[in-house]
Amino acid sequence: MQNKGKYYITTAIAYTSGKPHIGNNYEVVLADSIARFKRKDGYDVYFQTGTDEHGQKIELKAAEKGVTPKEFVDEVAGTIQKLCDQLNISYDKFIRTTDKDHEKQVQKIFKRLYNQGDIYKGSYEGLYCTPCESFWTESQLKDGKCPDCGREVKPAKEEAYFFKMSKYADRLIAHINQHPEFIQPVSRKNEMMNNFLIPGLQDLCVSRTSFQWGIPVDFDNKHVIYVWLDALSNYITGIGYDADGESTEQFHKLWPADLHLIGKDIIRFHTIYWPIFLMALGEELPHQIFGHPWLLQNNDKMGKSKGNILYADDLAELFGVDAVRYFVLHEMPFENDGSITGDLMVERLNSDLANTLGNLVNRTISMSNKYFGGIVENKGAAEAVDEDLIAVAVGVYDKVEAKMADLRVADALSEIFALFKRCNKYIDETEPWVLAKDEAKKDRLATVLYNLTEGIAIGAGLLEPFMPETAQKIAKQLHCTVRDFESTKSFGVYPSGNQVTDKPEILFARLDPKEIEEKVEALMQKQASQAAAAPDEQKDEAVMDIEPKAEIEYGDFEKMQFQVGEILSCEAVPKSKKLLCSQVKVGSQVKQIVSGIKAYYTPEEMVGKKVMVLVNLKPAKLAGVLSEGMLLCAEDADGNLALMTPEKAMPAGAEIC
Repeated sequence: MQNKGKYYITTAIAYTSGKPHIGNNYEVVLADSIARFKRKDGYDVYFQTGTDEHGQKIELKAAEKGVTPKEFVDEVAGTIQKLCDQLNISYDKFIRTTDKDHEKQVQKIFKRLYNQGDIYKGSYEGLYCTPCESFWTESQLKDGKCPDCGREVKPAKEEAYFFKMSKYADRLIAHINQHPEFIQPVSRKNEMMNNFLIPGLQDLCVSRTSFQWGIPVDFDNKHVIYVWLDALSNYITGIGYDADGESTEQFHKLWPADLHLIGKDIIRFHTIYWPIFLMALGEELPHQIFGHPWLLQNNDKMGKSKGNILYADDLAELFGVDAVRYFVLHEMPFENDGSITGDLMVERLNSDLANTLGNLVNRTISMSNKYFGGIVENKGAAEAVDEDLIAVAVGVYDKVEAKMADLRVADALSEIFALFKRCNKYIDETEPWVLAKDEAKKDRLATVLYNLTEGIAIGAGLLEPFMPETAQKIAKQLHCTVRDFESTKSFGVYPSGNQVTDKPEILFARLDPKEIEEKVEALMQKQASQAAAAPDEQKDEAVMDIEPKAEIEYGDFEKMQFQVGEILSCEAVPKSKKLLCSQVKVGSQVKQIVSGIKAYYTPEEMVGKKVMVLVNLKPAKLAGVLSEGMLLCAEDADGNLALMTPEKAMPAGAEIC
């Protein structure tokens, strides 16, 4: 395949405060599937991941364990890299921010920015969040807590160096406006523009003196460099950047990065701080920054304090590595958060992997052995029913490539499995077991089995970036090599007369839902016990009491009509700080509903959500806008709101009773 040029992709480097859960690992699996796809598609790919190892939180955790910070991060970084290897991540470099060459370059970057007047010395007094390593003003807090993680903040005052962020703000705004692809999805771009850039940037504190575990400012060694300046620089130090102008050939080849893949919770650091640092250094900005959504556990964010963490190595032991890769890639929407549960994993494995794929491969190979001694031969006995199968097979690459170009990885996987489903349908249409009863139709039977084998081989070639071990296993059983992308565009490449294995293996065995449920529950109990034994972790409120209202009769409740609604569109209500106006599909009707939830959801986040709606509420005007119902929300003790959504997929209009 023709070389399409370089492609430099990175993940956010994992913070070494502890073992990452499956929601964290999702990012590196996503990046790996993109990197593998691009390599196979003809790009010269360089894929970098690694660990972020400095900061006050690390210093405190190391002290609690009675070890040095370096000993602490060495152990955690080893665990993180081992998890990457267990998940079959094809990284080209695993960088650590304690690497000496990285530390040296960060010092040089800091000094250069200071010498050219972008960094100056002052003092800082504000509210500090230790887990996020961030200072905040009172106005930036959310309900008196850190707006990023929701934890407590504490007053802090210290001498510090500052970066002149406002100096580059207009230039960054212009770049974002001129390059609509720069921040994706669009909702993330709107959030950064409206909440941070347009209101105006404050100068950024870029050093600390209240702890020591960080890279020292070499000309003022009582200061250590702000962890985000340190961490973000890995994207250039890892490929040979030199702040003195002696960057390597590799840096000049690879930079700018083609894709920074990050979680939506750190989008601000990557789309505001990092581009401004690069502008100050005179370097090009990355082509694209994609803030992916979160992978939730049963619709709840994973956390040690909640006891709901699932780890990739535990899941791989239960389901297998490729099954875990399939789960996290398939269940994550492009923009909204995805959810993973034991029930869902069993359902996906049994239906998609065991039935649609595994059973297809096993049946096809078994029939070839039963009827032709394993010889797969195209006898040219074609019929009209073959044409659609062939059209689907040779058209899959274009569909997958288009989805991957937009980073819609879940949709790309669905396109591949659509081919496997079409092959299963072809078996039902052609009924090989019936053809086998008629000697005159032996050539037709051979052709049918050849077509099935070819369809599977094409699908396996396209599946390889996402489930590499499975693709290799399929090819091994078909006694062929895994297809390159170019050969998936043609039908008839599988060598006629080739012999498949005489001992087909089960790719994915069906699982007993009850057995897996018990095992997942045991994992959850283990995590809950560990969380209960960790007093340093923030504990979530388990219950909440509210003032009771007067009892009502059933007839009072019966008067209210609750239904599931689907939000088709949403926009902010002009001149209102609290209100959003949504167009909500309820059955065949579309209702306009105004809700005071602007502080908790952006309009972009609302679109596509299934919500609970009080349908027969008397229409009223809010801020001059007609509202024809009410969206139901839950409210915690701090006044935070969360939309009530159905646990399982329900059609718009389903009655809530």
